[in-house]
Amino acid sequence: MDWTLVASQDAFEALLAEHRGASAVAVDTEFMRRNTFYPQVALLQLCFADHAWLVDPLALHDTAPLVALFEDPATTKVLHSASEDLEVFDHWLGALPRPLFDTQRAAGVLDQGFGMGYRGAVEQAFGVTLDKGETRSDWLRRPLSDSQCRYAALDVAYLLPLYERLRADAEAAGKLPWILEEGEVACAGAGSRNPAYHLRVKSAWKLAPRQLAALERLCAWREDEAADRDKPRSWILDDKLCLAIAQAMPSSPAALAAAGEIPPAVLRRRGDALLACIAEARALPEAALPAPLPPPLDNDERKRLKALKARVRALAAAASVAPEMLLAGRDLELLLREARGLPINEPASWQGWRRALAIEPLRAALAEGAL
Repeated sequence: MDWTLVASQDAFEALLAEHRGASAVAVDTEFMRRNTFYPQVALLQLCFADHAWLVDPLALHDTAPLVALFEDPATTKVLHSASEDLEVFDHWLGALPRPLFDTQRAAGVLDQGFGMGYRGAVEQAFGVTLDKGETRSDWLRRPLSDSQCRYAALDVAYLLPLYERLRADAEAAGKLPWILEEGEVACAGAGSRNPAYHLRVKSAWKLAPRQLAALERLCAWREDEAADRDKPRSWILDDKLCLAIAQAMPSSPAALAAAGEIPPAVLRRRGDALLACIAEARALPEAALPAPLPPPLDNDERKRLKALKARVRALAAAASVAPEMLLAGRDLELLLREARGLPINEPASWQGWRRALAIEPLRAALAEGAL
């Protein structure tokens, strides 16, 4: 694979002007995220035809040409396992690559392997074993070594040939719209910020509604604080402490200090903010409190879940889709809870091709007691 390092604004603009209107471009990034909330972009790899262009983002002062490429509906953006790259682009550019063809998800839709990494996909498709030597490299250090550049170029070298194979298979199977829809759903959910992070905290289901309201506010405060300071969430306050504070519902600095092993610096600098979150939850009228989160599935529900998984495997086999790609375990748990009459937030992925293929048939089977 031939590659060129693009380390100036002029060269960057010339590159994108030269390839304006390309039918497809392979895209990847190298980024660092050790002690930050947001990923730090360190390198952008683009591949048009059979040449890789390694763009140094540290040398750019205007990313508008890249935004224009990402927003050009005539150029398909090809990535493999795009979620982390989308997070990079969302923060760095405020733009996302659309239309997006994710080769990892395409393989799942076509039942050619689920969750396969780029190297595994290349080896399966082309019999080529790629070097892993620079996996843990410091990509922010300059200058980049030849070894780093070769590694980065190989990360996009096989993406377009892989895309061409998968696209041909998808068109033959009538599944190209499904794959592009997957890309759109991924873009819609991209970003570091999580406005409902409290739903991911382990054991949050044990909380009473007012405690859950407190946890929601604590997690929202932490999200803002982590983003503003560009530090990992756990550096601000870890999940365990958020849960402990919500359970204790402290109303004074002394009660807050007793709620858990909160670092003294956090108590000193952020104690008032934490107590304010609790006070907001205490002041909510009963009608405004969130509903309790559902507990883990009981034995009977786990038996139904097993039957549901078997039905999903049958539906997936009939449609030649990887079962894990059709519906994840969390989707099946949501369906079970919905069947019990519990309120759920329907995921965006339940729209489109999955709805007729799996969601509605499974809902009907659950309603009829067939599962």
